[in-house]
Amino acid sequence: MIKEMILKVLFILGYLVSLNIASSSERFNFVSYNLKNYLKMDRRIDGKLEKKSLKPNEEVAHLVRIIANAKPAVIGISEIGGPDDLNHFKAKLAQTGLIYPYTELTFAADPVRHVGLLSQYPITERNSQTKLTYKIGKKELSFQRGILDVTIQPTKDYQLRLLGIHLKSKREVEEADQALMRRNEAELLRLHIDAILKQQPSANLLVFGDFNETRNELPIKVIRGRYNSPSALTDIQLADDRGDRWTYYWRYADQYSRFDFVFASKGILKEIETEKSYIDSDPNWYKASDHRALILSIIAEDQ
Repeated sequence: MIKEMILKVLFILGYLVSLNIASSSERFNFVSYNLKNYLKMDRRIDGKLEKKSLKPNEEVAHLVRIIANAKPAVIGISEIGGPDDLNHFKAKLAQTGLIYPYTELTFAADPVRHVGLLSQYPITERNSQTKLTYKIGKKELSFQRGILDVTIQPTKDYQLRLLGIHLKSKREVEEADQALMRRNEAELLRLHIDAILKQQPSANLLVFGDFNETRNELPIKVIRGRYNSPSALTDIQLADDRGDRWTYYWRYADQYSRFDFVFASKGILKEIETEKSYIDSDPNWYKASDHRALILSIIAEDQ
């Protein structure tokens, strides 16, 4: 009798735990964030040149605080270094109670800066594209940071596919025209998006990251796709608490721009809670990065 009662109690407790997990997974926050050189590099700190120095502790502290305030279950990041830098970042987040057991880190042509993802939900598929190339004239060039491509499973009945991007910067390089390089990277991304949505038109797909272009430029139009076509994406136009949409500040030109985007497929549009989604407006955002974080609230249930 006592054994049966214990079993019943354990069954009820297990059922209640499963209900709690299902309930907590119905809605979650996704953050897209350029971390600004979260890697070892030569830096000028307090007027001194420091060789192979990690991102300064003060910058990391502000970065982690901003993310912790958003309480994301999934974080898409750019400008992260190698595995050691990613583990350092994870450890700092863990100190705030944010644990991410599942990660992805792309290793494309750029040996220094990578695109990454941290998730509290299992990653069920990995299809990151790290060896894509294109031609400008007779010269073959590589998609610098490639395309991060993972599928996560927030609940047993819901999957979300995430493509992470960090297009070529606006910095001039010897290899080719930097604007034309971004255009070609955008074309490769569009081909990848088309292939995904041709195979699964109703896929829950988000394309996020630092695109180094504004909304009116051709690479963004290419990525969004032809208006009203089956594979067209919607630009989720977020704003901060003052209604401002800029995400990046270029100190040298004293210029504010929207370089960071999240694009959504038709399949996931109704699952994005736009009224609860926003651009972070922390007063010390500039001490963390030269970009601001984008936060999306997502309902993990096909609508």
